[in-house]
Amino acid sequence: MAEEIKSFEDLKDATATVADAPQKREPKRDAQGRSYATGRRKDAVARVWIKPGTGRIIVNGRELESYFPRPVLRMVINQPFVVTNTVNQFDVECTVKGGGLTGQSGALRHGLSRALTYFDPDMRRALKAVGFLTRDPRTVERKKYGRAKARRSFQFSKR
Repeated sequence: MAEEIKSFEDLKDATATVADAPQKREPKRDAQGRSYATGRRKDAVARVWIKPGTGRIIVNGRELESYFPRPVLRMVINQPFVVTNTVNQFDVECTVKGGGLTGQSGALRHGLSRALTYFDPDMRRALKAVGFLTRDPRTVERKKYGRAKARRSFQFSKR
């Protein structure tokens, strides 16, 4: 330590100078200039790589339009780009496993948002404000014994 702390006042001054300095986040990119992130939603897990490009999105080796035929799901996936004003600026390659199409699109949106913050930490504020960096914790409730489903009872008959 450069200076010696002899009293509590010195300690307050020393901690105040360290706490006042904001931490600057560094971009996380690999040798090819890509950023990687994992997104999760329900039972789906998406592994996402983004790099600067023309806006192509490849999901499990297929184009976005053929993997997600519903326009609502494609809109959910493109939301992080719309919020950060980076539409058609990144190429995305991802693998998605588990769950259904809705969970997979939500996992892909979560992974894209995280990958964008790793690529450019300045995008974090916009994505966090709309809630795209928060993992949705809701999952399917398990089936209980003595029940038809998680909460549904068997049909009751008096006779």
